Amino acid sequence: MSNDEKPYTTGEVAELSHVTINAVKKWISAGKLPAFKTPGGHFRIKRDDFRRFIVKYRLHVKDNGVPVKRKVLIVDDDTSMVGFLKKALEASKDNYYDIEVAGDGYEALIKVGSFRPELLVLDIKMPRIDGLEVCRRLRADEKTSDTKILAITGFGGDEDVSKVLEAGADNCLSKPMQFAEFKESVEKLLG
Repeated sequence: MSNDEKPYTTGEVAELSHVTINAVKKWISAGKLPAFKTPGGHFRIKRDDFRRFIVKYRLHVKDNGVPVKRKVLIVDDDTSMVGFLKKALEASKDNYYDIEVAGDGYEALIKVGSFRPELLVLDIKMPRIDGLEVCRRLRADEKTSDTKILAITGFGGDEDVSKVLEAGADNCLSKPMQFAEFKESVEKLLG
């Protein structure tokens, strides 16, 4: 088993989270942090479970001294817009984001299940399944209902923005947008 697969001990999780071992055990007993017991009766936490825990509870921890990357899924059928958004996120000095892309709403829903992003940057007008429907489906599913959604649209009228927010988006930006405006919105949504 490689170090990337080896589960964490409660002590390691406590150190990464800057809390006591007792606090970690309370998270486990409350059902917030999934764990299993070794034959010796010690708790172990799978790395993926810990990553999901820190995303869900918005903890900022260091994984082996490296900041844990925030997962962002960019969904747009315009490849130049995808490139712009990706470049804006990759410009962060700490390479803070793990970025995936999708070209339409259908592909986005599939990737949400496998990639489990913390934030979805979502175009509204797309082929197959549009962004409004993606928002509705994510909000209707308890597994994805807390995923942050930053909608982007070329149709930025008040009525259109209202429809986007009613469908479940947390924020909506109009195209064209500036690097700084986009990055600020992402940082605000990710806390």
